[in-house]
Amino acid sequence: MTDNPTCCLPSDTVIAAAHVMRDEDVGSVPIVDEQQRLLGVITDRDVTLRVVAAARDPGGTLVQEVMTSDPITCRPDDDARRALGLMTLHQIRRIPVVGADRRLLGIIAQADIATRMDAPRQTAAVVQEISQPSAE
Repeated sequence: MTDNPTCCLPSDTVIAAAHVMRDEDVGSVPIVDEQQRLLGVITDRDVTLRVVAAARDPGGTLVQEVMTSDPITCRPDDDARRALGLMTLHQIRRIPVVGADRRLLGIIAQADIATRMDAPRQTAAVVQEISQPSAE
């Protein structure tokens, strides 16, 4: 997992979140409260569909208005297969890692799996499953 990912607050604007995505070269930004408890995530897809396609002003739209609330998460002591299973089941490319108090500890991205797991066939199958078009 990537430790200590850059985060936004729910009161930040979509522009601020997009700048984090650009500067950190990521497609997802965790949204946390002042105690670093995970509240949601905003993805490049959220920005595209919920802001740009809806003709909303990204400078006047708050992250909390368009973020995905209560995201799928895993725990630091979960087996890697559990994280893979959740990513496959929910067709998500990134999964936040949270402690018992929902404090954000890190994030696992599809790229982390592809580059760090020593199971090429399983990795390829997971990446293929996650990448299937959703019913949205």
